[in-house]
Amino acid sequence: MKRKMIALALALATAASVAACQTPQQQNAVVGGALGAGTGALVGSAVSGGSAGGALAGAAIGAGTGALIGSAATPQPAYYSAPPRRCAQWAYDYNGNRVCTAFY
Repeated sequence: MKRKMIALALALATAASVAACQTPQQQNAVVGGALGAGTGALVGSAVSGGSAGGALAGAAIGAGTGALIGSAATPQPAYYSAPPRRCAQWAYDYNGNRVCTAFY
């Protein structure tokens, strides 16, 4: 019973810690860490012959590496927004409203 309560508390703490990821860099770091932990656990278990220690070590190393790579691979904010466009040619529609017909 005590182990279940500890596991539940750790799961809730983990969920609360990643719930506030608001920037793309934070989101990519969380996803990279999760994928790295899973992959590291599989590789660590396979390399150590199925021992739990090898799986835990692989998960820890993979989570750290995945979070670093996920955070570093996020493009800069300039790539998210289009450059401002300016009107090169104005015209009028059939209601007499001024509209832009060409941009530069």
